[in-house]
Amino acid sequence: MSDDIQVKPTTTWRERRQFQHLPWSIYQGDPHWVPPLLADERQMLGWGRHPYYEQADSITLLARRGGKAVGRMMVQVNPAHNRKYGDKLGFFGFFESIDDSAVARALFEVGGLWLRERGMEAVRGPVNPSLNYTCGLLVDGFDRSPCFLMTHNPPYYAGLLESCGLAKSQDLYAYEMNSALLADIMERYQPAVLSALESGNLVVRPFDPARYQQEIDLYLDVYNRSLEGTWGFTPLAPAEARQIGRELRHVLDPHFAAFAQLDGQVVGAVLALPDYNQIIRKLNGRLFPFGFLRLLTGRRHITAARVMAVTMVPGFQHAGLALVLLDYVAHATIKRGITRYEFSWVLESNKRSRGTLERAGMKIVSTYRLYDKAL
Repeated sequence: MSDDIQVKPTTTWRERRQFQHLPWSIYQGDPHWVPPLLADERQMLGWGRHPYYEQADSITLLARRGGKAVGRMMVQVNPAHNRKYGDKLGFFGFFESIDDSAVARALFEVGGLWLRERGMEAVRGPVNPSLNYTCGLLVDGFDRSPCFLMTHNPPYYAGLLESCGLAKSQDLYAYEMNSALLADIMERYQPAVLSALESGNLVVRPFDPARYQQEIDLYLDVYNRSLEGTWGFTPLAPAEARQIGRELRHVLDPHFAAFAQLDGQVVGAVLALPDYNQIIRKLNGRLFPFGFLRLLTGRRHITAARVMAVTMVPGFQHAGLALVLLDYVAHATIKRGITRYEFSWVLESNKRSRGTLERAGMKIVSTYRLYDKAL
């Protein structure tokens, strides 16, 4: 470790404040950066009550030079992942650094030691704190602002990680299309959609806000079942699912979600969210006292949506069902002024989903990377 760089765990209120506010200096002048909501970030860092940390063990590290914060990182162990995959894998996330490889190396030296002391043999990231939340390092698409719950970072970050010995593990892609292309796709495939629906046993129904908790439980059950077997996926624990349900209540537009039922059984679901980053970027990290009001009142002016998931349970994972769900969301969202859609993220190894999107004419607009390193 460089003599003039100190890396220590954050234990005091002042250290944690430095940790959270470091990005404001890193991203000064970056027109595409969206400041995080600080209260939400504190929860995701494990400084508040969050069910993810009922099992996971973590530490937040702050790098300083001459008393000034110059880098930060969280490292953690997720026992649920290691039980599922038989791994001894640690994770890192919430990484930020000035453009200095010595800072990054100092962070990974201390973080790697902490992980080795807990029996870990490798590290993966960035995940904040897992693949079920925000994740990935932006490596292509720096000329675009991130969509809601997607990451953004300076172009030099990839070089910093690679200078520390990290190597690509998997890429995540964001696809984009406008409402005109979506309307054209839906018109092209309308006969197939109508044929599926007219068969009599397939029904697409909207999300019912009057049964909010039951609907969220149903959606997250489909989510967990549909992603089983996907690279790196660890199912949400029940307490985590309930927490996500509480968080979605404030941002979910019921018109942007739907279920597919076959013979009365739910076999698929779609969830899109308005791109709240169009509002959050103006809040400067603070939801209260007036940010929450701006979020609610500004929702009707949002012009983009992120299609987070079109999920089907095993045995029903085919393009036809996805088209039926997408057709429903297309009609609902276009009526509400949405003109641009981002489908994110899609695993590099998910050939089926990538093929469906690319055959429809969608292009990759951003690439995010996960890195691994042996310890």
